[in-house]
Amino acid sequence: MHLRIFLAHAIGVAAISIAGSSLAAENQLNIGSKRFTESYILGEILKQSAQTAGEAQAVHQQGMGNTAILFNALATGAIDVYPEYTGTIAKEILKLDHVPPLPELTQRLASIGLAAGVPLGFNNTYAIAMRGEDARAKGITRLGDLAAHPEMRLGLSQEFIGRADGWPGLKAAYALPFATPRGLDHGLAYEAIAQHQVDAIDIYSTDAKLDKYGLVVLTDDRNYFPRYDAVLLYRADLPQRLPRTFAALARLEGTIDDAAMRRMNAAAELEGQPFAAMAARRVGQFCSARSRPPRKLPGRNRRAIGS
Repeated sequence: MHLRIFLAHAIGVAAISIAGSSLAAENQLNIGSKRFTESYILGEILKQSAQTAGEAQAVHQQGMGNTAILFNALATGAIDVYPEYTGTIAKEILKLDHVPPLPELTQRLASIGLAAGVPLGFNNTYAIAMRGEDARAKGITRLGDLAAHPEMRLGLSQEFIGRADGWPGLKAAYALPFATPRGLDHGLAYEAIAQHQVDAIDIYSTDAKLDKYGLVVLTDDRNYFPRYDAVLLYRADLPQRLPRTFAALARLEGTIDDAAMRRMNAAAELEGQPFAAMAARRVGQFCSARSRPPRKLPGRNRRAIGS
Protein backbone atom coordinates (compact mmCIF):
# COMPACT_ATOMS: atom_id res chain seq x y z
CA MET A 1 0.00 0.00 0.00
CA HIS A 2 2.79 2.42 0.91
CA LEU A 3 4.56 1.85 -2.41
CA ARG A 4 1.38 2.55 -4.39
CA ILE A 5 0.85 5.76 -2.44
CA PHE A 6 4.44 6.85 -3.08
CA LEU A 7 4.14 6.13 -6.79
CA ALA A 8 0.85 7.99 -7.06
CA HIS A 9 2.45 10.95 -5.32
CA ALA A 10 5.52 10.78 -7.55
CA ILE A 11 3.42 10.90 -10.70
CA GLY A 12 1.93 14.14 -9.47
CA VAL A 13 5.32 15.76 -8.90
CA ALA A 14 6.47 18.46 -11.35
CA ALA A 15 6.64 17.10 -14.88
CA ILE A 16 10.02 16.34 -16.37
CA SER A 17 10.94 16.77 -20.01
CA ILE A 18 12.79 13.91 -21.64
CA ALA A 19 13.49 13.88 -25.36
CA GLY A 20 11.91 11.15 -27.45
CA SER A 21 9.52 8.46 -26.34
CA SER A 22 8.79 7.92 -22.65
CA LEU A 23 9.72 4.28 -23.13
CA ALA A 24 13.42 3.65 -23.69
CA ALA A 25 14.31 2.62 -27.22
CA GLU A 26 15.68 -0.89 -27.60
CA ASN A 27 19.13 0.37 -28.55
CA GLN A 28 19.31 3.18 -26.01
CA LEU A 29 20.08 3.20 -22.31
CA ASN A 30 18.57 6.17 -20.46
CA ILE A 31 20.39 7.00 -17.23
CA GLY A 32 19.12 9.46 -14.64
CA SER A 33 20.79 11.34 -11.82
CA LYS A 34 19.73 13.53 -8.92
CA ARG A 35 20.64 17.17 -8.50
CA PHE A 36 23.90 16.90 -6.58
CA THR A 37 27.56 16.37 -7.45
CA GLU A 38 27.94 12.73 -6.47
CA SER A 39 24.90 11.70 -8.48
CA TYR A 40 26.17 13.60 -11.53
CA ILE A 41 29.53 11.82 -11.28
CA LEU A 42 28.00 8.38 -10.85
CA GLY A 43 25.61 9.02 -13.74
CA GLU A 44 28.56 9.80 -15.99
CA ILE A 45 30.41 6.68 -14.82
CA LEU A 46 27.34 4.60 -15.66
CA LYS A 47 27.07 6.23 -19.08
CA GLN A 48 30.69 5.68 -20.03
CA SER A 49 30.80 2.17 -18.61
CA ALA A 50 27.68 1.25 -20.57
CA GLN A 51 29.18 2.57 -23.79
CA THR A 52 32.17 0.24 -23.49
CA ALA A 53 29.81 -2.66 -24.23
CA GLY A 54 29.11 -1.30 -27.72
CA GLU A 55 25.52 -2.50 -27.55
CA ALA A 56 23.50 0.67 -26.97
CA GLN A 57 23.73 4.43 -27.00
CA ALA A 58 23.88 5.67 -23.40
CA VAL A 59 22.17 8.97 -22.57
CA HIS A 60 22.60 10.65 -19.18
CA GLN A 61 19.70 12.85 -18.07
CA GLN A 62 21.60 15.02 -15.58
CA GLY A 63 20.10 16.47 -12.42
CA MET A 64 16.50 15.44 -13.02
CA GLY A 65 15.40 16.19 -9.46
CA ASN A 66 14.76 14.46 -6.16
CA THR A 67 13.93 10.86 -5.26
CA ALA A 68 10.25 11.14 -6.16
CA ILE A 69 10.99 12.46 -9.64
CA LEU A 70 13.71 9.88 -10.41
CA PHE A 71 11.57 7.04 -9.08
CA ASN A 72 8.63 8.17 -11.18
CA ALA A 73 10.81 8.37 -14.30
CA LEU A 74 12.12 4.86 -13.66
CA ALA A 75 8.71 3.34 -12.90
CA THR A 76 7.17 4.84 -16.06
CA GLY A 77 10.07 3.81 -18.32
CA ALA A 78 11.40 7.30 -19.01
CA ILE A 79 14.78 6.12 -17.72
CA ASP A 80 16.27 2.65 -17.30
CA VAL A 81 18.63 3.07 -14.36
CA TYR A 82 19.97 5.59 -11.86
CA PRO A 83 22.34 5.53 -8.85
CA GLU A 84 20.46 5.27 -5.57
CA TYR A 85 21.12 4.33 -1.94
CA THR A 86 19.81 1.37 0.01
CA GLY A 87 18.59 3.54 2.87
CA THR A 88 16.62 5.71 0.46
CA ILE A 89 15.07 2.72 -1.28
CA ALA A 90 14.03 1.15 2.01
CA LYS A 91 12.92 4.24 3.93
CA GLU A 92 11.73 6.70 1.30
CA ILE A 93 10.44 4.45 -1.50
CA LEU A 94 9.33 1.27 0.27
CA LYS A 95 8.49 2.97 3.59
CA LEU A 96 10.20 0.26 5.64
CA ASP A 97 11.44 0.71 9.18
CA HIS A 98 14.70 -1.09 8.42
CA VAL A 99 17.15 -1.57 5.54
CA PRO A 100 16.95 -5.18 4.35
CA PRO A 101 19.53 -6.97 2.17
CA LEU A 102 19.53 -6.28 -1.55
CA PRO A 103 17.68 -9.49 -2.51
CA GLU A 104 14.78 -8.49 -0.26
CA LEU A 105 14.74 -4.96 -1.66
CA THR A 106 14.53 -6.39 -5.17
CA GLN A 107 11.79 -8.80 -4.14
CA ARG A 108 9.74 -5.90 -2.79
CA LEU A 109 10.36 -3.82 -5.93
CA ALA A 110 9.43 -6.66 -8.30
CA SER A 111 5.72 -5.87 -8.23
CA ILE A 112 6.36 -2.65 -10.17
CA GLY A 113 9.01 -4.10 -12.47
CA LEU A 114 12.11 -2.69 -10.74
CA ALA A 115 15.23 -4.15 -9.16
CA ALA A 116 18.17 -2.99 -7.04
CA GLY A 117 21.70 -4.34 -7.28
CA VAL A 118 25.38 -3.77 -8.14
CA PRO A 119 26.61 -2.29 -4.82
CA LEU A 120 29.30 0.16 -5.86
CA GLY A 121 31.36 -0.12 -2.68
CA PHE A 122 30.67 2.94 -0.52
CA ASN A 123 28.19 4.02 2.13
CA ASN A 124 27.06 7.64 1.82
CA THR A 125 24.93 8.03 4.89
CA TYR A 126 23.28 11.20 6.14
CA ALA A 127 24.81 13.05 9.09
CA ILE A 128 24.60 16.41 10.85
CA ALA A 129 27.67 18.67 10.97
CA MET A 130 28.54 21.98 12.61
CA ARG A 131 31.49 24.36 12.76
CA GLY A 132 34.35 22.81 14.72
CA GLU A 133 34.96 25.84 16.91
CA ASP A 134 31.28 26.02 17.90
CA ALA A 135 31.11 22.32 18.68
CA ARG A 136 34.14 22.61 20.96
CA ALA A 137 32.85 25.77 22.66
CA LYS A 138 29.42 24.27 23.35
CA GLY A 139 30.67 20.78 24.17
CA ILE A 140 28.59 19.21 21.40
CA THR A 141 29.87 15.92 20.03
CA ARG A 142 26.67 13.87 19.58
CA LEU A 143 23.30 14.42 17.99
CA GLY A 144 21.74 13.91 21.41
CA ASP A 145 23.61 17.00 22.66
CA LEU A 146 21.57 19.24 20.35
CA ALA A 147 18.49 18.84 22.57
CA ALA A 148 20.13 21.11 25.17
CA HIS A 149 20.80 23.88 22.63
CA PRO A 150 17.51 25.28 21.29
CA GLU A 151 19.35 28.44 20.21
CA MET A 152 21.03 26.54 17.37
CA ARG A 153 19.95 27.50 13.86
CA LEU A 154 19.58 24.45 11.63
CA GLY A 155 19.77 24.74 7.86
CA LEU A 156 18.66 21.53 6.17
CA SER A 157 18.23 20.54 2.54
CA GLN A 158 14.69 20.63 1.21
CA GLU A 159 14.72 16.90 0.48
CA PHE A 160 16.01 16.03 3.97
CA ILE A 161 13.24 18.11 5.55
CA GLY A 162 10.55 16.30 3.58
CA ARG A 163 11.72 12.70 3.59
CA ALA A 164 10.55 10.08 6.08
CA ASP A 165 14.12 9.10 6.99
CA GLY A 166 15.15 12.74 7.30
CA TRP A 167 14.11 15.57 9.58
CA PRO A 168 10.74 14.28 10.90
CA GLY A 169 12.23 11.01 12.11
CA LEU A 170 15.42 12.65 13.40
CA LYS A 171 13.45 15.22 15.41
CA ALA A 172 11.33 12.49 16.99
CA ALA A 173 14.25 10.11 17.67
CA TYR A 174 16.24 12.75 19.54
CA ALA A 175 13.36 14.86 20.91
CA LEU A 176 14.92 17.93 19.30
CA PRO A 177 13.44 21.29 20.36
CA PHE A 178 13.48 22.91 16.92
CA ALA A 179 10.65 23.96 14.64
CA THR A 180 10.92 23.02 10.97
CA PRO A 181 14.39 24.31 10.02
CA ARG A 182 15.28 26.67 7.23
CA GLY A 183 15.37 24.91 3.86
CA LEU A 184 18.57 25.19 1.84
CA ASP A 185 19.85 23.85 -1.44
CA HIS A 186 22.45 21.23 -0.51
CA GLY A 187 25.00 22.89 -2.78
CA LEU A 188 24.71 26.19 -0.85
CA ALA A 189 24.62 24.78 2.69
CA TYR A 190 28.39 24.78 3.22
CA GLU A 191 28.69 28.43 2.28
CA ALA A 192 25.74 29.26 4.57
CA ILE A 193 27.36 27.62 7.58
CA ALA A 194 30.77 29.13 6.77
CA GLN A 195 29.15 32.58 6.73
CA HIS A 196 27.42 31.88 10.07
CA GLN A 197 23.95 32.09 8.52
CA VAL A 198 23.15 28.71 10.10
CA ASP A 199 24.83 26.65 12.84
CA ALA A 200 24.30 23.07 11.69
CA ILE A 201 23.53 21.40 8.35
CA ASP A 202 22.74 17.96 7.03
CA ILE A 203 25.59 16.45 5.06
CA TYR A 204 26.49 13.28 3.19
CA SER A 205 29.40 11.33 4.62
CA THR A 206 31.25 11.49 1.28
CA ASP A 207 30.89 15.28 0.91
CA ALA A 208 33.95 17.06 -0.43
CA LYS A 209 33.76 20.21 1.70
CA LEU A 210 33.81 18.82 5.24
CA ASP A 211 37.54 19.40 5.70
CA LYS A 212 37.63 22.62 3.69
CA TYR A 213 35.20 24.33 6.06
CA GLY A 214 36.49 22.75 9.27
CA LEU A 215 33.24 21.02 10.13
CA VAL A 216 32.78 18.20 12.61
CA VAL A 217 30.26 15.42 12.09
CA LEU A 218 28.11 14.74 15.15
CA THR A 219 28.00 11.15 16.37
CA ASP A 220 24.69 9.42 15.72
CA ASP A 221 24.50 8.09 19.30
CA ARG A 222 21.07 6.49 18.82
CA ASN A 223 21.97 4.94 15.44
CA TYR A 224 19.11 6.73 13.73
CA PHE A 225 20.57 6.91 10.23
CA PRO A 226 20.59 3.60 8.32
CA ARG A 227 23.27 2.57 5.86
CA TYR A 228 23.08 4.27 2.49
CA ASP A 229 25.10 1.90 0.33
CA ALA A 230 25.30 3.14 -3.24
CA VAL A 231 23.61 0.73 -5.68
CA LEU A 232 21.89 0.80 -9.04
CA LEU A 233 18.10 1.04 -9.13
CA TYR A 234 16.94 -0.20 -12.53
CA ARG A 235 14.09 -1.61 -14.56
CA ALA A 236 13.91 -5.37 -14.00
CA ASP A 237 13.95 -6.13 -17.73
CA LEU A 238 17.22 -4.28 -18.33
CA PRO A 239 19.56 -7.32 -17.99
CA GLN A 240 17.51 -9.17 -20.63
CA ARG A 241 16.95 -6.19 -22.94
CA LEU A 242 20.59 -5.05 -22.98
CA PRO A 243 22.63 -7.98 -21.59
CA ARG A 244 26.10 -6.77 -22.60
CA THR A 245 25.38 -3.26 -21.41
CA PHE A 246 24.11 -4.49 -18.05
CA ALA A 247 27.15 -6.77 -17.73
CA ALA A 248 29.37 -3.69 -18.16
CA LEU A 249 27.44 -1.91 -15.41
CA ALA A 250 27.63 -4.97 -13.15
CA ARG A 251 31.44 -4.88 -13.36
CA LEU A 252 31.31 -1.63 -11.35
CA GLU A 253 30.40 -3.64 -8.24
CA GLY A 254 32.77 -2.90 -5.36
CA THR A 255 34.99 -0.56 -7.37
CA ILE A 256 34.37 2.75 -5.56
CA ASP A 257 35.10 3.04 -1.84
CA ASP A 258 34.29 5.97 0.46
CA ALA A 259 37.68 7.65 -0.01
CA ALA A 260 37.53 7.37 -3.80
CA MET A 261 34.07 8.92 -3.86
CA ARG A 262 35.16 11.80 -1.62
CA ARG A 263 38.15 12.45 -3.90
CA MET A 264 35.93 12.58 -6.98
CA ASN A 265 33.46 14.88 -5.23
CA ALA A 266 36.33 17.16 -4.17
CA ALA A 267 37.80 17.19 -7.69
CA ALA A 268 34.47 18.35 -9.07
CA GLU A 269 33.45 20.82 -6.38
CA LEU A 270 36.78 22.25 -5.27
CA GLU A 271 38.89 21.95 -8.43
CA GLY A 272 36.19 22.40 -11.04
CA GLN A 273 36.99 19.22 -12.93
CA PRO A 274 34.24 18.20 -15.40
CA PHE A 275 32.09 15.22 -14.42
CA ALA A 276 32.65 13.53 -17.78
CA ALA A 277 36.44 13.84 -17.58
CA MET A 278 36.54 12.29 -14.11
CA ALA A 279 34.27 9.49 -15.24
CA ALA A 280 36.49 8.83 -18.26
CA ARG A 281 39.54 8.46 -16.04
CA ARG A 282 37.70 6.20 -13.63
CA VAL A 283 36.24 3.99 -16.35
CA GLY A 284 39.66 3.88 -18.01
CA GLN A 285 41.13 2.56 -14.76
CA PHE A 286 38.43 -0.12 -14.57
CA CYS A 287 39.09 -1.20 -18.16
CA SER A 288 42.86 -1.28 -17.65
CA ALA A 289 42.50 -3.40 -14.52
CA ARG A 290 40.22 -5.86 -16.33
CA SER A 291 42.52 -6.18 -19.35
CA ARG A 292 45.74 -6.51 -17.35
CA PRO A 293 47.11 -10.11 -17.59
CA PRO A 294 47.29 -12.13 -14.36
CA ARG A 295 50.47 -11.56 -12.38
CA LYS A 296 52.89 -14.46 -12.87
CA LEU A 297 54.10 -16.20 -9.77
CA PRO A 298 57.86 -16.56 -9.19
CA GLY A 299 59.31 -19.67 -10.80
CA ARG A 300 59.70 -21.56 -7.53
CA ASN A 301 56.05 -21.06 -6.57
CA ARG A 302 54.87 -21.81 -10.08
CA ARG A 303 56.63 -25.17 -10.04
CA ALA A 304 55.35 -25.98 -6.60
CA ILE A 305 51.78 -25.34 -7.69
CA GLY A 306 52.21 -27.45 -10.83
CA SER A 307 53.84 -30.39 -9.09
